[in-house]
Amino acid sequence: MLLGKPGRNRFILRLPYHESWTDDLPLCQMCGVGTAPNCVYGPDGKGTQSHTNEDGHLGFRGEDGCFLYGVFNGYDGSRVANFASQCLTAELLLGQLNSSHTDNDVRRILTQAFDVVEKSYFETIGDALAEKADLSNYLLPHNENVSFHHSSQNQKFQERLKELEQEVSGGATAVVALILNNKLYIANVGSNRALLCKSSSDGQNQVLQIGRPHSTDNDEELQRLAALGVDSARVRQAGQIAGQSSTRRLGDYRVKFNYNEIDLLSAAKTRPVIAEPEIHGSQSLDSVTGFLLLMSEGLINALESAHGPEQANQEIVAMVAAELAQAASLEAAAQSVVDRVKRVHHDVYVSGRQRATYCSRHEDMTLLIRTLNYVLADGALTPTQGGRIYPVSVPYSNSQSTSKTSVTLSLVMPSQGTLTNGTNTASTLEEGTPTPGQSPTATLQSTNTQTQSSSSSSGDGSLFRQRGSQAAQPDETGRVPPYVDFSQFYRLWGSDHSDGQSTQGGLGPQ
Repeated sequence: MLLGKPGRNRFILRLPYHESWTDDLPLCQMCGVGTAPNCVYGPDGKGTQSHTNEDGHLGFRGEDGCFLYGVFNGYDGSRVANFASQCLTAELLLGQLNSSHTDNDVRRILTQAFDVVEKSYFETIGDALAEKADLSNYLLPHNENVSFHHSSQNQKFQERLKELEQEVSGGATAVVALILNNKLYIANVGSNRALLCKSSSDGQNQVLQIGRPHSTDNDEELQRLAALGVDSARVRQAGQIAGQSSTRRLGDYRVKFNYNEIDLLSAAKTRPVIAEPEIHGSQSLDSVTGFLLLMSEGLINALESAHGPEQANQEIVAMVAAELAQAASLEAAAQSVVDRVKRVHHDVYVSGRQRATYCSRHEDMTLLIRTLNYVLADGALTPTQGGRIYPVSVPYSNSQSTSKTSVTLSLVMPSQGTLTNGTNTASTLEEGTPTPGQSPTATLQSTNTQTQSSSSSSGDGSLFRQRGSQAAQPDETGRVPPYVDFSQFYRLWGSDHSDGQSTQGGLGPQ
């Protein structure tokens, strides 16, 4: 229970960070989450987990048509990610937002919420930081003439300092999606990613990456650091700041309070690594059909390490579309996509191909899918209605590290026809989700080059019996006549067996 009420400006914290403040909030049923722990591969290709999963996520339904989602990429422990997911929810879904708020109001409240998370987190570790500073002052320099008593005391101080360091270290990056009045807002701190895939009225499908990661290769972030006196060229060359590529983070006291002791940041006039979110929106979701993806940095890096960064967005959306076409639930779809990325990453490593050197390990991976008027292929329509989609599950494969992605989405019965696809720019996806009257197979392909991307969809009905456009009628057993003619197979199989067993008694339709 809280000893203090959430207000407009801050949240008064009096409880340990690990106690949930949001247990009574309803979970959103329109989202699903998939996760996978970090992994380091050995020479034999077997993987081992190097630390506990440090990612976090949230997906809640608030009042007044408000929904909140988030993915948090923790590092050096899960403390900050867990704290941020709980505190941010409490700062946004306990009455602070309502349908009367304007876009400016929402952006202001989002910014304030992140500020409260940052300040409140450091309040929870304030005592530990103070004790750590005191113990550091008491440590005696190493000297052979130091007495046994003082040496033993030093050892105890060192052990306690190590405990305190584990307690206070760590940070997290965050990507948060807020839906209010059917408008989407994205707040980002760090290097996670948000993708919006939507189908337009003319049948085209667009994939939009909302915002850029706050990383050491982001020109705008480097300019911000340069304005503070930091040598941005050195930061770009180093590729990391205190072990992380992100230039904005939650927590991480080392880069917030001790940045003048970090070589890359020592010239900064003020705190260079910040927790201020970059907010995008609003974007209307009226009449939008598609899905929103929130991805942790570990998931993005695993796919980009395996196949290169050029078509990572298109590839992940292709995987999601393929899984949504056959999954029974959003949770299952999200988990299948994460498992698929993990498998792709591993397969590239064991293949020994050019990009194998980039795939010796991956960090924790988290994917959140939120559908937008998107109906799962749950078989609600019967074959007699001509609209049931029969998924075809095929392995995700990529023979070249950056050449082609091919995912068979589904098998649609009973008719053949023409599949119409949209034409997109480099940041769009062409997705052929079959409907009645289309080809029995639909293949989504993204071809990667350095300068352009193109997509195509094809249907091959050569293995299927030709039928008219009328929906197939089930027989008295409820079965639909098959499309594939196996009569030659049965004949050949029967001729190869001399035991007298009839084909009809062994193989073939009964």
